[in-house]
Order: sequence, then C-alpha cells, then structure tokens
Amino acid sequence: MENEKLVEGNFSQKFKHLLNTFGTQLKTKKFWVELFIMTAGMFVASIAVYFFLIPSKLIVGSITGLSLVMSQLLPFVSVGTIIFVINAILLVLAFILIGNEFGAKTVYTALILGPMIDFLGSVFPMSGSVFATTIAGTGQVIANPWFDLLCFVLVLSASQSILFSINASTGGLDILAKIINKYAHLSLGTSVAIGGGAICCTAFLINDVSLVIMGLIGTWINGLIVNHFMAQINSRIRVYIISDEYEKIVDFVVHHIKRGVTMHSVMGGYSRETKMEVEIVLTQDEFSDLIDFMHKEDIKSFMSSDVVSAVYGLWNKRSLLNLAEH
Repeated sequence: MENEKLVEGNFSQKFKHLLNTFGTQLKTKKFWVELFIMTAGMFVASIAVYFFLIPSKLIVGSITGLSLVMSQLLPFVSVGTIIFVINAILLVLAFILIGNEFGAKTVYTALILGPMIDFLGSVFPMSGSVFATTIAGTGQVIANPWFDLLCFVLVLSASQSILFSINASTGGLDILAKIINKYAHLSLGTSVAIGGGAICCTAFLINDVSLVIMGLIGTWINGLIVNHFMAQINSRIRVYIISDEYEKIVDFVVHHIKRGVTMHSVMGGYSRETKMEVEIVLTQDEFSDLIDFMHKEDIKSFMSSDVVSAVYGLWNKRSLLNLAEH
C-alpha cells in the first residue's frame, strides 16, 4: 500500500509540474509564434496533399502509401485503422526518442491535417488533377502525374522545412526522418529520402514498377529540396569589421541586437598599424539593422561578410552572460 501511495504521489507531482510548465509556456511569445508557424506550415502541407497527391494517386514515400500497401496484404484491416496504428506507434517513438517538445508539437500537427484537407475539399471541390487536359473533339482526359508529383514535392518540402526549423514535423514519415537524423547524424533531407525510399519500395508489392520508380524519384527530390530549404533557414551571416569606432559597433550589437561579439587584434600589412577587428554572426535581418546603424552613425570601416551554413552551441543564448567566444 505504501509503495502504491508513493507511486501515486510521484505521478501527481509530475502531472502538476507538467501543468505548471504548460501554463508558463502559454504566457510566452515563443509559444504563440510557434503555434502560428505550425498551423501555417500544416496548411501548406494540406494544400500539397489535397491539390496534388490525392488526385495523382501516387504512392510517394509516406505513411499513407505504406498503409495502402499493408491494406492489400491485410484485407481484413481498413486503411484508416492501419494509418492510425502506424501514426500512434510513431508518435510514441517521437516522445521516447526525440523528446517531449517534438512529440507534443507533432501531436498537434497530426490532429489538424485531416480537418484542413476537409476544409479545402469543401471550399475547392475537385474531381481530378489540376493538370489534367481534355482533348478537343474526343472528350478524352489526359493526366500528367509528373506535374502533380513535382508540385506536391515542392510544396510539401517547404512545409517540412518550416516545421523542422522549430523542432516540429508534419507527422508520419517526418518522425521517422527525425529519428534517422538524430541517431545516424544525417541531414534532415537525406533522412527524409532514406525513410521515404524504404517505404516507397514496399509499393512494388501492389503497384506497377513505373509508378514505384516515379514515387522513388519524387522522394529523392523531396530530400534534396528539404536540404536546400533547411540550408537557407539555418544559414547566418558572419561579419568582419575593422574600424576605429569599434566600441560603438560592439555596444550596438551587444545591447540592441543582443548578439555575441568576438574581438581580434590585427595588423595591416601595408600600414603596419594595429587595429581592432570585430567578428559577429547575425541573421539577415540583424545584418540589415547593423548596416543601417553604421550608415546612420556615419561610421568609417572596412567590412566583409560571408555565409555560414549553420550555427550551434550558444547561438540562442541572447544574454550578456552567454556571449559566444568563437
């Protein structure tokens, strides 16, 4: 009895802590911004599925495609039941292997995808592909699945990249991709391609070879585009500035932009004068703010910049106590 009471007490404390944490999160700007981003990202995904994937009837690497294959092998189980079971297993794995934040966000995105697709169906009813054409005089309708495939992959990749950037996903295959990304240390785009390709190959059991190959090509392109989008989202600008007024620049960056600064003592090869060089890593918007400030203050300087593919570590610690020492 004492052990049972102890377990109940621990569970009660954990539940209260969870509620308190959630209540605190509700009061933050970050929570509402990310909620909006997740909703917008899933709306983009629903557009890809409704307008391009469903009409084409292609099995691109996805949980829906795997469910269609399994329904052929297990005719006594409905497609809907299989989708529910697979998604439930993946969501449990998301909580266990990736973390509570990723799991909770993915639960939300998975819940709103279906209603969004139904909403689009009620507003824009469709009977076939948007790229289907009718031959004059014959009434014959010709579809172009390649256009559907390319548009689906492009739009879905944009949605996946948006959600991956805030540690969320569209659910399904993206959970598998995130797990591969975390434990195999592969890029998210490569992880999407590997997971989707493996699922696509199961379609050989029920589909023509040509359709499966088309799905594999689409999955490969999906991975390439996700890598491209993620590179754009994660890239930062590294700025090097040599100026006699470097203190003004440092003050602006630290107290207004709230980023870390690294300072180097450098010597000019021609003048042999020693000056201070300021090194800063910024987002594109922050870089624009810095340029505007330097123009406004009429600061004379020698400035160069390059693109950094990604930044890790103390990048998000925007406080003076956590300045990055590169």
